[in-house]
Amino acid sequence: MQKAKRLMYYSATCFIALLACFLITGCHSAPPANSTASTTVVTPLPAAPTPKDTPAPTVAAPAAPAPAPAPAAAAAPTPAAAAPENAAPTPVPPPVRIKAGSSSSFKDSDGNVWLPDQGFADGETTERAEDMQIANTKDPALYRSEHYSMTSFSYPVPNGKYLVKLHFAETYDGISGPGGRVFTFNVGGHEFKDFDVWAKAGGGQRAYIESVNVEVTDGKLNITFTAQEENPEINGIEILPAP
Repeated sequence: MQKAKRLMYYSATCFIALLACFLITGCHSAPPANSTASTTVVTPLPAAPTPKDTPAPTVAAPAAPAPAPAPAAAAAPTPAAAAPENAAPTPVPPPVRIKAGSSSSFKDSDGNVWLPDQGFADGETTERAEDMQIANTKDPALYRSEHYSMTSFSYPVPNGKYLVKLHFAETYDGISGPGGRVFTFNVGGHEFKDFDVWAKAGGGQRAYIESVNVEVTDGKLNITFTAQEENPEINGIEILPAP
């Protein structure tokens, strides 16, 4: 009797254990009753190993761009014809009067206008006191300015014959008698040697005019001066039509 009870007890126990296993397995495998979607688990594939000895691919350097062609040089404009640097000035018909050593024009007692200092090569200019007395002239102001130590004078005039008047006066206080200033000058081929202003004028601060007839053939009147004792000097030059 006891064996029959034990057998029934072990049978019931086994049945319960099997039922429990079945229930547990069913809970893990069956989806929940109210679930409408299934979850898919994707297992990533392992990355392929990079070979250690495979060199990195060589990237070719981009080709250098071809240099842009240089722009064509613009044609230089043709310069306007310039006057030659040493072109002869336009000849001036006489009469021409020049007050040597003066920075401004001058009108003499006869109404003639004298141009300021011009036409000389080299030398210096000076102007004396306005109250300096000059004898032998009605225009003393003409002799109160001078150009000295010059080597030449040139002025453009039409070819032809002229009367040239050169005006002198010894006004330098360093000259006190004849021989103090001696020089030679040449006017259009006419030479005046050993010219002494003091001796010619008869003393200091006295006007003297040397006149000479010349013929111009090269379009300009030329005068040269050569120093001997002291410096050449002159106070005025007139270029007048030949009488």
